[in-house]
Amino acid sequence: MNLSYWEYKTWLSNIDYTIIGSGIVGLNCAVYLKEQFPKAKILVLERGLLPQGASTKNAGFACFGSISEVLSDLKMHSEEEVRQLVQKRLEGIQLLRENLGDEQIDYQNHGGHEVYFQEQEELFEDCLGNLEWVNSLLNPVFKTDSFQVHPNSFNFEGIQKYYITNPFEGQINTGKMMKALLDKVQNLGVTVLNAIGVEGYVENMDHVAVKTDHFEFKTHKLFIATNGFASQLIGETVRPARAQVLITKPINNLNIKGTFHLEEGYYYFRNIDNRILLGGGRNLDFKGEETSSFGETALIQNRLEHILHKVILPNTSFDIDLRWSGIMGMGKQKKPIVKQLGKNVYCGVRMGGMGIAIGSLVGKELANLMK
Repeated sequence: MNLSYWEYKTWLSNIDYTIIGSGIVGLNCAVYLKEQFPKAKILVLERGLLPQGASTKNAGFACFGSISEVLSDLKMHSEEEVRQLVQKRLEGIQLLRENLGDEQIDYQNHGGHEVYFQEQEELFEDCLGNLEWVNSLLNPVFKTDSFQVHPNSFNFEGIQKYYITNPFEGQINTGKMMKALLDKVQNLGVTVLNAIGVEGYVENMDHVAVKTDHFEFKTHKLFIATNGFASQLIGETVRPARAQVLITKPINNLNIKGTFHLEEGYYYFRNIDNRILLGGGRNLDFKGEETSSFGETALIQNRLEHILHKVILPNTSFDIDLRWSGIMGMGKQKKPIVKQLGKNVYCGVRMGGMGIAIGSLVGKELANLMK
């Protein structure tokens, strides 16, 4: 594409900061850069027509990790590292709510519940047996017990008699959140260009030359906030992980409220607009779902429908309305990567499936690398 003098002069010249990715991290980075440098010219590039990846594709869980996820993390991390992970998630959600307001993101606190299949008795008993230990571990974060036993009040079938519930967990409307964040960024004078794929960059002493699939330009500083797609641009260890999702059409008299985790968090569901949103299943095909390509597979979609029919809505007729997928960024460590890569290049990636919880905080930390 040959751009005109006017186009280059208006949109692509004298750029102070360029951010690749208009998801939660990228847009928050733009907000905090504007706070630090009000007169700076900031450009955000987004490969999709809308924020791609996971920011507009997720389930909208304002969560901290189910008890089985915490216990799993404790096998890979120290107690202090796990406590800090949960602390960051709490701080990130608080920051998101402060920045945009509960009404803007439709924040609702109905609690988060871990549900166990009948055949998962050993896992259920392990979680029950470690309840006191995990509550003690996380007491400095929540200032009280974070997990409690809860009866099967929503009459799910084929599960253990009790859930283990975190009363502090909530849910948001992902679309409203991203719309509010985009509005905030644009009102600050930040330019957001969509449908622009970044193919690479070359760092020089006083600037970075960026090549896109439409044009080339220069920027003083470059911030990479592409999460699941990060390995396409940088050498950091970030594996893409596809998450498949479906949502039902509205269901009359639906009484299910809250966020729910199944099978150590590999499945998750919630209520939204009298519908059930259900996602997950990548544990059925880890290799196949380690992809940066969007799409759905019969293997996982059939399993999601089976869980809907047999566990969540066993006595309720429903129809599937939409199916989609998002791309997360995962790694061996749960801690995100926020670092300087070169003299003028920085990254904030690898959200580990916790973008709602930590994305705002990671965006702020990424911007603060300029301090």
